[in-house]
Amino acid sequence: MQGPPKDRSSNLALVHVGEPSGQSNRPVQSVVAFERRELMQILSVYGRKVGSGEWRDYAMDFLKDRALFSIYARVSERPLYVVEKNPKLRNKQGQFMVTNQQGRILKRGHDLAQVLRVLDPDLMVVS
Repeated sequence: MQGPPKDRSSNLALVHVGEPSGQSNRPVQSVVAFERRELMQILSVYGRKVGSGEWRDYAMDFLKDRALFSIYARVSERPLYVVEKNPKLRNKQGQFMVTNQQGRILKRGHDLAQVLRVLDPDLMVVS
């Protein structure tokens, strides 16, 4: 019969990686990200296409000047489609854009739901 388990917490050590908060000399770089509502719209289209067997995987990249949602049909080096958010283009041709595998812009605009219609024509726009 074994006795009570030994307290192993005495063997653990706390390790701090990085700089203590408030002591960083480097400015925090801001990144562009999709808002929750935008991400839900994208994932809604993505979920329908995965359910129908057309798409299989995705990746998200959040860079300092844009956010990317890449859609893959299978494991490959290049995405089938990329949904991009670039706030610098907000007042010009629109901050949302969908490109295909060859890099051709399929749709661009101010309203994400309208831009996503190029990926799923049966998609209903709800305001």
